[in-house]
Amino acid sequence: MTRFIFITGGVVSSLGKGLGSASLGALLQIRGYSVRLCKLDPYLNVDPGTMSPFQHGEVFVTDDGAETDLDFGHYERFTAVPAKATDNTTTGRIYTSVLARERKGEYLGATIQVIPHITNEIKDFIREKDGSADFVLCEIGGTVGDIESLPFLEAIRQFSNEVGHNNAVFIHVTLLPYIPAAGELKTKPTQHSVKELMSYGIRPDILLCRADREIDNDERRKIALFCNLDQEKVIPALDVSSIYEVPITYHAQGLDSQVLESFGMECARDIDLSVWEDIAQNIKAPEGEVSIAIVGKYTNLADSYKSLNEALIHGGISNKVKVNLKFIEAEIFESEDPEIHLAGVNGILVPGGFGDRGVEGKILAAKYAREKKIPYFGICYGMQMAVIEAARNLCDIAGAGSSEFTNCKTPIVGIMSEWIKGDSKETRSNDGDLGGTMRLGAYPAVLSKGSKVAEIYGSTNISERHRHRYEVNTNYIEQLERGGLKFSGMSPDGKLPEIVEYEDHPWFIGVQFHPELKSKPFDPHPLFISFISAAIDQGRLV
Repeated sequence: MTRFIFITGGVVSSLGKGLGSASLGALLQIRGYSVRLCKLDPYLNVDPGTMSPFQHGEVFVTDDGAETDLDFGHYERFTAVPAKATDNTTTGRIYTSVLARERKGEYLGATIQVIPHITNEIKDFIREKDGSADFVLCEIGGTVGDIESLPFLEAIRQFSNEVGHNNAVFIHVTLLPYIPAAGELKTKPTQHSVKELMSYGIRPDILLCRADREIDNDERRKIALFCNLDQEKVIPALDVSSIYEVPITYHAQGLDSQVLESFGMECARDIDLSVWEDIAQNIKAPEGEVSIAIVGKYTNLADSYKSLNEALIHGGISNKVKVNLKFIEAEIFESEDPEIHLAGVNGILVPGGFGDRGVEGKILAAKYAREKKIPYFGICYGMQMAVIEAARNLCDIAGAGSSEFTNCKTPIVGIMSEWIKGDSKETRSNDGDLGGTMRLGAYPAVLSKGSKVAEIYGSTNISERHRHRYEVNTNYIEQLERGGLKFSGMSPDGKLPEIVEYEDHPWFIGVQFHPELKSKPFDPHPLFISFISAAIDQGRLV
């Protein structure tokens, strides 16, 4: 029998509901249970694929090609359970589905309303997970009190009644702000948030209280009294130095034990957290450090590159070093010498992106890394910029660029018109919809024997996740290889370039896919392990 855990948030946004869900999932796994994580997002977009990274952070892509919220990165990194397209839905997707069915006449002439039609659609989304795991953890996006979240809260209230309270537990994440003038944490925002949630018919079983300092017993007792809970169900969720300490601290505060007790399940008090303890120790006590420059176009918001940042940390954990990230806005290189900003770094990474803003700066970053023999990692757009740099400066191809650029004369990189996915052909056009129309999800690649990437992977056959609309033009491969840039990874049919590298460079690799999406702290991606290792070697040469 599947048991359901619903995680809501109150007071303010960005309290870490996704991280809390992922950590609880990891703890339940350690206790021997299977888990599945899903999320209900209240925005009207069908998915976050067309949303600006400055507003929404990164888009996390699943193996089956879904563009999802960045919290799914936390889910996978902490539990290693691959997310699916059916694990994420939004208000936009719910309404799209209901309206499509109404147009087909499936509601037999009924007046379509939020209750029951929208709430039933939401419940069907949740109910589909029944039987897929011992526990389904379902995060509700947004903050209690937001008008957008109301249908979701009503749906989970109804769902709890239908499956029985013994099979559904509600966790509410709140904030206890510290007021310096008063010299104390304030519990009133939490009390009001719980009151708001209860006005919708949902009484939280457990409170996860975020705070930047210890929550003493008197404060927990006060919260429990006014929120109608046992004190043990008020769980402190204190700030920690690394997100990978969260499972350890949440277990120490009794979160997983209280969840099981809320279900009426017996549980052993002692569990083996050595995997997370080792990770936390490697982060706290590194044997050295390296500096990695991330030359991008969304550097003002760290969440724009959330999975990338974590994958670099994972590479550092594997190599027992601290990875210092230096975010550099690519456009700055168009007016200032890259040497000013890149001197002293041990590695340069150019991540994915869209549009032509900052592209010349990214190209200059690739040139700097190639000429200075600094480890370079180009991901998606970063690979394409490295190819364009080679075309311009090693092959003398005038006007080399991408059809994504304005007024490009020689498109070394162009929009994809068709490709094979599984047993079917996917087609796209320049004037087609933008949402969900890229090469998305896991695709296989074949690596050249004897290449650096084949050595890193330990295989010549790999599968990685993609999210892009443009491809390197294969008509230029022979010319580029004569210039020294080797195409060491291709799609199985040989039509789509996947990886490039320089043989005469200490470490210069560009990949069309996003390897950061599959990296985990206990299973770092091999490319990030190798890249950080090369950065360590570069540091020794300085």
